[in-house]
Amino acid sequence: MTAVKMPTSKPPSALEKLFSLGHVTCVEDLRRLAKRRVPRMFYDYADSGSYTESTYRANTSDFQKIKLRQRVAVDMTNRTLASTMVGQPVAMPVAIAPTGLTGMQHADGEIHAARAAAKAGIPFTLSTMSICSIEDVAENTDRPFWFQLYVMRDRDFIDRLIDRAKAAGCSALVLTLDLQILGQRHKDIKNGLSTPPRLTIPNILDMATKPYWCANMLQTQRRTFRNIVGHAQGVGDLRSLSSWTAEQFDPRLNWDDVKRIRDRWDGKLILKGIIDPEDAVMAAESGADALIVSNHGGRQLDGAISSIAALPAVVAAVGDKIEVHMDGGVRTGQDVIKAVALGAKGVYIGRAFLYGLGAGGEAGVSECLTIIRKELDVTMAMCGLRDIQDVTTDILAGGPGFGL
Repeated sequence: MTAVKMPTSKPPSALEKLFSLGHVTCVEDLRRLAKRRVPRMFYDYADSGSYTESTYRANTSDFQKIKLRQRVAVDMTNRTLASTMVGQPVAMPVAIAPTGLTGMQHADGEIHAARAAAKAGIPFTLSTMSICSIEDVAENTDRPFWFQLYVMRDRDFIDRLIDRAKAAGCSALVLTLDLQILGQRHKDIKNGLSTPPRLTIPNILDMATKPYWCANMLQTQRRTFRNIVGHAQGVGDLRSLSSWTAEQFDPRLNWDDVKRIRDRWDGKLILKGIIDPEDAVMAAESGADALIVSNHGGRQLDGAISSIAALPAVVAAVGDKIEVHMDGGVRTGQDVIKAVALGAKGVYIGRAFLYGLGAGGEAGVSECLTIIRKELDVTMAMCGLRDIQDVTTDILAGGPGFGL
């Protein structure tokens, strides 16, 4: 297997030293720090689900129902987490998920997260709805990244986005299928979410208590959706952007659109947002290289089953026909190994890396990935294995509703 090249680390900035991560030992510590350091509207945007948030909560709580088999008196030396995702070598079977407004959790957030992912030897996925553009990330990193695509009504804009991803050297395209219409997220409405934030009295008072965020944000000009502004027809400023995005998510999206994108994109294609086995069969027949079992982090259909609960049925239906990945609710290395045991060849982290980003920029994301890696490695050893590729359902003690 090809070795993963690790770029040299970037020394921490003066701001990162001033606002050090302190005694962080787990992702929950990073979440608490991020909540203190990120303005409420952007923290809530990342840390919420739709309607009652039942699916958002189930994504994490269902992992806790799955128990592990501890093994003893086995050789635990020379362990490896190295694997591949869509044929690309990874230092562990983990990728950073595409998340919108990442650059509002921390200034230039997408660039910081991409650099941290490169250091960790895992893929970074840039969202269409990112603050830093495709070109911004390509110019400020030295490792190919993945690009996530939403299908908009303006097909010419979509074609240009795909061409821009090709020009930037993106090594995989992640096509999201579960955002044809938007699920309502109550916190975003109550907070008056906007990018950049409107300078209302509540927002000004809130930002005044977030000096770390403000100090970083004052040093960048990247404060809007730079993949869209100046690229989509009729979008030249924030006012026109707002009306454009409200109209552009296309409820007509269907499998013919997937075929069209498959024909245009000649690299690896990953389909995100599959929960039902019938849809998984369609995904496997589409010519895509992988699918992601995902309910959009509990942000779309509230009441849908959790991603980890959906994973076994999808693997059973198509695991021998297409590579199966998953995301949703992953907060620990133990969550990663449970998903791998249930058949996932790759596991994505979204909110976990956003907590790290909000808590400490690039250093915070690196800390998050270090925590995940250590937890994954130690758990694998205690389950009696030395190679992540040997992990199967044999390490699981069972759990209700997971077919074990």
